[in-house]
Amino acid sequence: MKVAYTGWTWLINHGDNQKWEFEQFLKEMADLKYDAVENFAFITKYFDNDGEAVKKLLDQYDLELVNMYLHYSDDPETDYENAVNYVDFMKVVGATYLNLQAVMWKEPPMERPLDEKAIKAYAELSDKIGKLCRDNDMIACFHPHANTAIYKEDEIDMFLANTDPALVTLCLDTAHTDIAGMDCVEAFDKYADRLSYVHFKDVDPDVTVSPDWPMKRFLPLGYGTVDFKGVYKVLKKHGYDGVICVELDSPPVCNYKAAMDSRNYLHNVLGL
Repeated sequence: MKVAYTGWTWLINHGDNQKWEFEQFLKEMADLKYDAVENFAFITKYFDNDGEAVKKLLDQYDLELVNMYLHYSDDPETDYENAVNYVDFMKVVGATYLNLQAVMWKEPPMERPLDEKAIKAYAELSDKIGKLCRDNDMIACFHPHANTAIYKEDEIDMFLANTDPALVTLCLDTAHTDIAGMDCVEAFDKYADRLSYVHFKDVDPDVTVSPDWPMKRFLPLGYGTVDFKGVYKVLKKHGYDGVICVELDSPPVCNYKAAMDSRNYLHNVLGL
C-alpha cells in the first residue's frame, strides 16, 4: 500500500504564496518519506492550470499526486464542467483518483434528516462524472463527510444503491465514519467491495469537545481511539492494495509535526 498525505492545510492563507506553500508541503512530505500526496482541486488555480509545472515539482521531490478533490456546488452543470477541467489537469500530473464530496453546510442545524432527493441527485451526477473518469482511465471515489447529505450509514447506503459500482467507488474516512456513529472496523468491512481510496485520521472520543463542530476533534494517528489496527486488518483481508492517505483539518501544533507523528504511527504500528 502507498501512504499519502493531504496538502490543503498548507494552502489556506489565501495570499500570493500558494506556489511556495505547495512546494514547502512537498519538501516536508519527501522529508517524512511519504510516497504520495493529494490536494483539493483549487491547486489548478494557483498554478494557472499549468499541470507541467506541478509535475515538475512532484518529480523533483519524488512524489506522486494521486488524488484531487471536486467539491460539489449547488450547480451540477458547473460541477461537471469543473470535473472535465480537473481530469485534463490530472492527466498531465499523473493523478488517478478524483474525490467527490457533497456540499458542506456550516450553519445550524448541523444534524439533518436523510434527504433522499439530494442523495439521488448526487448519485446521478457522480455516475456522470464517474463515466468521465473511467473513460480517461481514472477512478471517481465519493467521500462521505460530516455536515453533508451523505455522511451517515443510511445515507451512504442509499447513495451506493443509486450509483453504478463500475463508475463510482467509495473513499471512506476513519474519522468521519467514527463521528457518524459507525464502528470503523465494521464499516470498512461492510463497504470493502466499493472502496478504492482510504483516509486515515484519529478522533478524540470526548464529545464535549466542540459539539457544534466535531471535526475539531480530529487528531493525528495514535492520538485518539480509532482502531487503525482493526481497519488495516480488514483492508488486508479484502485485498486492498491502494492508497492510505492521512488528512488532518486542524493540527494540534503544526502541519509538519502532525504529518510526522502520523507517519511514525503508520511505520511503527502498522509497518507501512
